Amino acid sequence: MPAPRCTEDEFIRAWERLGSATLVARELRLNVRNVLERRRSIERRLGMSLPAFNSQKKGPLPVHYNLDNHPAIQKLEVEDGTVLVGSDCHYWPDIVTTAHRAFLLMCKRLKPAAVVLNGDVLDASSISRFPPIGWERRPSLIKEIEACQDRLEEIIQAAPKGAAFVWTLGNHDGRFETKLATVAPEYAKIHGVHLKDHFPRWKPAWSVWINDDVVIKHRWKNGIHAAHNNTIQSGRTMLTGHLHSLKVTPYSDYGGTRFGVDTGTMAEAYGPQFSDYTELNPVNWRSGFIVLTFRAGRLLWPEIVHVLKEGEVEFRGEIIQV
Repeated sequence: MPAPRCTEDEFIRAWERLGSATLVARELRLNVRNVLERRRSIERRLGMSLPAFNSQKKGPLPVHYNLDNHPAIQKLEVEDGTVLVGSDCHYWPDIVTTAHRAFLLMCKRLKPAAVVLNGDVLDASSISRFPPIGWERRPSLIKEIEACQDRLEEIIQAAPKGAAFVWTLGNHDGRFETKLATVAPEYAKIHGVHLKDHFPRWKPAWSVWINDDVVIKHRWKNGIHAAHNNTIQSGRTMLTGHLHSLKVTPYSDYGGTRFGVDTGTMAEAYGPQFSDYTELNPVNWRSGFIVLTFRAGRLLWPEIVHVLKEGEVEFRGEIIQV
């Protein structure tokens, strides 16, 4: 087998500087396919990330996680019971939203078998790859981490003993490890550099599969018809977040009825996390979360807990003060 044209250290330095398989291949006079294979091999063996860079935006794309640190799937079996799915919390210091308070209430009232937070629990605004707008003040990363720890501990205390707690990775959550992997790859596998290290009660995953026919993950398709397209193309009931639109879209064929579900946002649609980059334009977002009920292993029609206004949510025809 011919020896590599460059050492491993030379390859890593070239990738960190150029961030592109095409550019690295050109500089090191290698085949692009070989560059990609060597990159994957180094990431796998050393437990580090060599993130690509977007040539248009000059920033790192989401990190490629080592699956030893971030399992691909968490599987749940729910014969008779409830699963609560909240999403896109973007928890912010000193803000406890109506949706979060309602989530705690439903943890106590419905006693779920599992609680899933479907990505973007952390906003991580201070380490965004996007530049600040007007030098606006953003909370420090430690303040955001502490806010998340407080809110997640409240959920654990409200849920019944024995409930499972799963956190699917969102693109904002990924900023935490992407930043470290980009500027300090030497710290790979040291405790504290992975987001999950700070939330030990929560199982990390890319996706949650319930009874093998319900899939929960942060995102897949985009656009106004994302929920519809997700369930058609996956062949499963699929719950996704990311778009903050909070809706249930049924789809029926010879196999029966399944659902495409947008899990909405647990943040306020016009909260400080979003006000600058949306320029406070109207957004087609809704605050709330999803209740899944299973009977004899079969999913019933997914239900929405929707925030009506500060301190009020609607659920099953009732207006609830929280």
